[in-house]
Amino acid sequence: MIIIDNLGRRQFHLSNGRISHIMRVLENGDLNTLYFGSALRCSGDMADLQDIACRDVMQAAERYGGLSKELVRREYPQTGSSDLRPCALSVRDATGSHAVNLTYRSHRVIQGKPELEGLPSSYVTHPEDGKTLLIDMADPRFGLSVTLSYTLFDDLPAIVRSARIINVGHRPLTVEAAYSANLDLPDADWDLITLTGAWGRECSIQRMPLRIGSQGVSSLRGHSSQHASPYLALARRSADEMQGEAIGAALLYSGNFDADVHADSYGTARLRIGINPALFAWHLEPGESFVTPEAVIAHAEHGLNDLSQTFYVFARDHVMRGPWKDRRRPIVLNTWEAVHMAMDLGSLTDMARSAADLGVEMLVVDDGWFGHRDRADSSLGDWTPDPRKFPDGLRPLADAVHGLGLKLGLWFEPEMISEDSELYRAHPDWVLADPRIPLRDLNVQRRQFVLDMTRPEVVDYLYSAMTAVIGGAGIDYVKWDMNRSLAEVYSTAWPPERQGEIYHRYVLGYYDLLRRLTTRFPDLLIESCASGGARVDFGTLAYAPQAWISDDTDAVERVRIQYGTSMVQPPDAMSNHVSAVPNEQTGRTTSFGTRAAVAMFGTFGYELDPRRLTDAEREAVRRQIGFVRSLDDLMVRGTFWRLISPFDARSGFGDAGFGGGSGTDLADAAWMVVSPDRRTALVGWYRALTGVNLPVRHLRLAGLDDALRYAVTEIDLDGPVMRTAHRPRYGDELRLAGLTLTDRTTVTWGSPPLGDGTSRLFLLKAAS
Repeated sequence: MIIIDNLGRRQFHLSNGRISHIMRVLENGDLNTLYFGSALRCSGDMADLQDIACRDVMQAAERYGGLSKELVRREYPQTGSSDLRPCALSVRDATGSHAVNLTYRSHRVIQGKPELEGLPSSYVTHPEDGKTLLIDMADPRFGLSVTLSYTLFDDLPAIVRSARIINVGHRPLTVEAAYSANLDLPDADWDLITLTGAWGRECSIQRMPLRIGSQGVSSLRGHSSQHASPYLALARRSADEMQGEAIGAALLYSGNFDADVHADSYGTARLRIGINPALFAWHLEPGESFVTPEAVIAHAEHGLNDLSQTFYVFARDHVMRGPWKDRRRPIVLNTWEAVHMAMDLGSLTDMARSAADLGVEMLVVDDGWFGHRDRADSSLGDWTPDPRKFPDGLRPLADAVHGLGLKLGLWFEPEMISEDSELYRAHPDWVLADPRIPLRDLNVQRRQFVLDMTRPEVVDYLYSAMTAVIGGAGIDYVKWDMNRSLAEVYSTAWPPERQGEIYHRYVLGYYDLLRRLTTRFPDLLIESCASGGARVDFGTLAYAPQAWISDDTDAVERVRIQYGTSMVQPPDAMSNHVSAVPNEQTGRTTSFGTRAAVAMFGTFGYELDPRRLTDAEREAVRRQIGFVRSLDDLMVRGTFWRLISPFDARSGFGDAGFGGGSGTDLADAAWMVVSPDRRTALVGWYRALTGVNLPVRHLRLAGLDDALRYAVTEIDLDGPVMRTAHRPRYGDELRLAGLTLTDRTTVTWGSPPLGDGTSRLFLLKAAS
């Protein structure tokens, strides 16, 4: 799988037949990137892919013939040498020098994929499914060694990268920047795509052409954040969902990150992704090492769907672990929007009974079950049942829920502490903060403070407290929340020279707790949540195979959030709920069918009080659950295709020639999922805003078999008759001509107006 051409040229060609990454060792010992992209045949010496031209720039020592580190494409560039672009590594020694000059020393190939200590790692199920190339670089004068790791899987056009930085000298070193991966590209003719947003509107797609200078996304919030996802993509200017070259990079990390691209005056581009160097400094005593999180860099020939589908396979087969990664997740009823914190044994038992009658499979008890928690300003850290609400603990509730055939889930926010808590009264020193700042002067968010997860005793306490509750009540599922960012970060547990390590050590503590809990309870299903989508990243996905991607449960808003999140996260890792109307966040009212038609493209559930549903609504829920259950295999292992983007100004009919200034460019969206054998598919189409006398939409599908003839059935999740048959047609017609969508907006008579927030759902099945 990995080709190493070392016949006097010291050239490395990493390839699995789907991707090639070619590099060589230059005369000065530097590691030069020659090519990254679609797989190439090995063709001997490929040094001419890098132009070594003499320009008026900084040059290496005279004996290297005018070679310039400022111009060549480098694998892992270091600040302080003659590369004056933003670099991947910056290290300061005890004298204050940054003049690092790493040169090649050796390499080796390992069958399989080694794990990273303390960090989530991608993996292979069998050693023969992948290979890892390790390249050792060193600067003996500086006392520094770096091992670069490259892993290729046999089934993916992607490479996983990380770096280990080692102090091999006799004096302390300080790592001030250590990116996980650097990729130098020979041109800057790309659009940059990032995912940005805020609470309630996560993962908005931003796309813009590269310009000279640096651009990208980053977080300094202590978590990966709703404001920026640890992901970016480069797409050719003409590339779209279905065609064109694209490169994507994602980080297996849940803390402060930076993902950026620097385009220079010579028309080249440098992509970097890794831990954010701001507020970071890692102290290395002689013999100590630091390991960066993993980054995955993928390449696609056939558009952004192609790129996303590589990330889906990577996530499902090489990141998610445990028994739930290949199972359909339970259909849940979450209590938050139904009762908030006003709960007790009787009301929850009634809800569970009502939910079981509808076919729901799990009751998830959200915030409010512990301490004396009636408001957001108390009890975080006191993970024992509120005796007023549960006088005999959670076991009676668990017995009642399990007796109904349901599973039981429980909300935790382990990393936080309230001033009004027994834990704070016992351990005020466990608050993560500068001790010189009085508690009343610390910045707060949701009236809570952060526990110092860098302390082993804090992680031990949380593990003990959570284990007692989970094991004592037989909890099947944990919703793990985090409702504030980190600020005034300081830990009294560490000396001054290590305070730059605290943000990263906090994340290591978070991973340690997750790892211990999933080891202790291997069947426990964990859903990550951080005020919605503030931790939707591959690092958390390694322990929690699904994520609550937003607190915004409005169906119209969710179309945009789910569409953007699907750029990198597989849809089956997105937790989606049908909530009550008017919606709690927007006040919008959409039909039951539309709410379900959006939520079912992911891990499906409800967030409402089933006791308040009408008989007609209860029957609709039963139909929805029955339909979702009938698609188990499709939704878990199917291939997801984005068809129409709600972020595209042309999405309202641009591809039909009516975009731009016609006044008909409404924010339509569409997607579909296709079974692995391409015999079954489910198509969802959504319109946020209705109109009058609009052009007819012809929805072109993807991923089907051109030669198969499909029965096309429209699914109405609102009406008593769920299914309406349409004309059967072959896959090539569905791809080239599409489904013709006529409705009340395209004619001026007939059925009543549809209103805003409408949807249509189509089930396709190949003839046997």
